[in-house]
Amino acid sequence: MSDTSFSDAVILAIDAGNTRIKWGVHEGRAWSATGAIPTRESAHLYEELRPSLPVDVAIASNVAGDGVRTDIERACKQAGIDLTLIRSEREQLGVVNGYRDPAQLGSDRWAALIAAHHTEPGHKLVVNAGTALTIDALTADGRFLGGLIVPGPALMRRSLDRGTAKLRLTEGELREFPQSTPDAITSGAIQACAGAIERLRDTMAARGSPAGRIILSGGAASEIAAALSTRSILNENLVLDGLVLIARKS
Repeated sequence: MSDTSFSDAVILAIDAGNTRIKWGVHEGRAWSATGAIPTRESAHLYEELRPSLPVDVAIASNVAGDGVRTDIERACKQAGIDLTLIRSEREQLGVVNGYRDPAQLGSDRWAALIAAHHTEPGHKLVVNAGTALTIDALTADGRFLGGLIVPGPALMRRSLDRGTAKLRLTEGELREFPQSTPDAITSGAIQACAGAIERLRDTMAARGSPAGRIILSGGAASEIAAALSTRSILNENLVLDGLVLIARKS
């Protein structure tokens, strides 16, 4: 991809995750349309996208497997759009990948790191709170140091429902001292995620790169933000923002 080709293009960005497929149409400097469908309904992606067509080009991150990849490719072919499926690189747009095998890093995490590097200065943690919670350490000069992966809050709650005899899946609220089982389960899951984030934040500080910002995206971002002791920034479109940057500048 080149700046000449895509600097002014209307771009369709697709983020295919374990639970849902998010998409957005980016024109100029803003999103003109966004949407999402459950990942299990990926075969219907073209019908979901059709009201927002035409676009000039499509770019996608897919961590949901080969079947979803096939459905994304089919939808773009039906729409007559050229598609680029990204993968994590050793270095791209000022971000240096700290993984021993760069391709092993999820493409959604890579796109989020690129977006965070270009939109927020300083050392930071880049957090995606979906089915899994990913917590990635990024320095001010673009070095991705590494990160954590733990179950997200909903997956933690489901594991208790499936793995115990009496802790049934019920919705509770985040409380400092839960006094009901639903609140205890919900608060425990959220606090566990917040604790993992703050533990990695402390590790960065101890290594001389204190994270002044925590950037949160994903479906559970707002509930985790409420449990953090550090100021956080919510960006629901972080992966999509990174995809657009890759499309326009790579």
